Order: sequence, then C-alpha cells, then structure tokens
Amino acid sequence: NEISAQYQADYEAYQEKVDAQAAELSATYYPIFSPYQSRVAAFDKGSVTELGIEDLVIGDGETLTAESSFTAYYIGWNPDGTVFDGSIDGESLKAPFTASPGAVIEGWTQGVVGMNVGGIRELTIPSDLAYGETGSGDDIPANTPIKFVMMVIPTPETIEQPEIPTELLQYYQTGSY
Repeated sequence: NEISAQYQADYEAYQEKVDAQAAELSATYYPIFSPYQSRVAAFDKGSVTELGIEDLVIGDGETLTAESSFTAYYIGWNPDGTVFDGSIDGESLKAPFTASPGAVIEGWTQGVVGMNVGGIRELTIPSDLAYGETGSGDDIPANTPIKFVMMVIPTPETIEQPEIPTELLQYYQTGSY
C-alpha cells in the first residue's frame, strides 16, 4: 500500500505539471491559432488529386524535413466540412500533438517539409496520402481526401512520467509480490 500510495502521489504531481504546461501553451497559442477555425468549409473532393500546401503564416524557427519530429496544433476536416479531429476545445487548446516521422499520415510527413516552426499551413491531402481505402471512423470514409490547418510550435519541455515501481508492477501483473 505504501508503494502504491507513493506512486499515486508521484503520478498526480506529474499530471499537475502536464496540465499546467498545457494551460500555459493554450494561453500563448489559442489567440493565434483559433481564428483559423474559419478556414473549415466544405470542399470538392473530386478536385483533390495531389497534396496541396498553402502557407498562411511563415514561421521563423527551424525548417522541417521529412525526418523531423515536431509539435503542432491542428484542425482536420472532411469534404463536407465536418471537423473530425482538432486541438481546439471550446475557448482553449488541448495539449499539442507531437509527431514523429512514420507515425503520422503521409500527407503530414510530406506536407510539413519546408515549413518553419512558428508557421501555420493548410494542407489539402488526397486520399492516398491520408487514410486511403480503409478510411478512419465515420467521418473519413474510404477514399476520402481531407484538409488540415496546422500550427507548428517549439516543442515544449518533456515532463517525465514516473515509472511504476517494480514491486507494484509485479503485483498488478500477478496479484502478489
């Protein structure tokens, strides 16, 4: 019980730091990013045959490559204008998304090349660089192009999550110490 209580306290302290960081980032970037919600609109899916890139704001930070990891806020929508995912939550931003090469759709990997940190870019992504023949959930049927507005921000400091003590992990896995 003592080990469990200490881990719980450590995890709660970690979560408080994560929440405080997310709130600070939201306060900084929400006023800059939220106006781009107005970009969300229906579009002609038949006209999307290749990756479209439109820089809305040129950043002044590091230039991204296809091998770059980056941190971003985003809004994604389908051809009928339905937002299927995004960083905006009411009057604030959720924690930013950190993307690694190969861990995001190909349209993002290709679409951020040449973008500078601090920039805002709209991507129009054909189906084959998005979710292809499988689609993704109800809002992205198979063979559907999608759009994103994304803002790449400087990657915030990593907050280390506490490790589960070996004794506690063993207890969780086996029911005994």
